Amino acid sequence: MVYEERNLWSSLIATFVAMTAYVIVVLQQAGGGPLTDVDWVPIMLWTIGGSIVGAIVLSIVWGMLAGLKNPDEVGKSDQRDRDISHMSTRVGQAFMTIAGLGVLVLCAFEADWFWIANTMFFGFAVSFTVGGIASVIAYRRGLV
Repeated sequence: MVYEERNLWSSLIATFVAMTAYVIVVLQQAGGGPLTDVDWVPIMLWTIGGSIVGAIVLSIVWGMLAGLKNPDEVGKSDQRDRDISHMSTRVGQAFMTIAGLGVLVLCAFEADWFWIANTMFFGFAVSFTVGGIASVIAYRRGLV
């Protein structure tokens, strides 16, 4: 597995864990009541920070283990990696656009801040996840 793909997997794993934890904590905080009553801002900020730190730590540990196995390949990147990165960015941007439109609609209907913020928050996560999955497929099957 190349350096870029390993970092991608680390970020995908961290994102999945963080988003799952976010949903669980918000639902627990709601306690069966309305979600809009939850103090979601600190939960969201901790989730974002935890996801970033988790991805970095996982990437470093995974990179160290990979370096023990094959020290000559650590940190190398080539044109194929750049092409895959550009492709996944384009795929992810489509979903970010959809999330942005969703936020505009929610604003137009004067939805609660909770729904607006969470639409954008999950839009970022879905955008990254879909783009990341597209990258993984490209690494496994090649770019067409």
